[in-house]
Amino acid sequence: MSNFVPHPLISRSRWAAVILLVALIFLNLGWELWWAPLRPGGSWWALKVLPLCLPLAGLLKNRMYTYRWLALLVWLYFIEGSMRATSEAGLSAILAAISTVLCVALFAAVTVHIRTRLRHAPADQQAPATPA
Repeated sequence: MSNFVPHPLISRSRWAAVILLVALIFLNLGWELWWAPLRPGGSWWALKVLPLCLPLAGLLKNRMYTYRWLALLVWLYFIEGSMRATSEAGLSAILAAISTVLCVALFAAVTVHIRTRLRHAPADQQAPATPA
């Protein structure tokens, strides 16, 4: 039995990732259903949040694999947000810019979590080095 104490940054980055992911989900839902939908009364584009809902359980269960693929998934939403922030006007452009900022912050939180967790993993849990 080891007396391993996790680094405090691991817990902070984990909760930052969870909060940012939930914020991104709610922002995209509100954007497509109420605030600035593509069609009046809401649009089916709200379904784009479904892939964002999948990693939420993995983040709450602290699964490293989830953090890794979320770091890739978030760039799809970054691309959409940056494209719509520069091509649309009004509230939709503002929401797209906020979405882009949330994506970058989420990527940063996930990356910090992965790097800190790997750096401070107990010796018995670290993967053996592979020859180059």
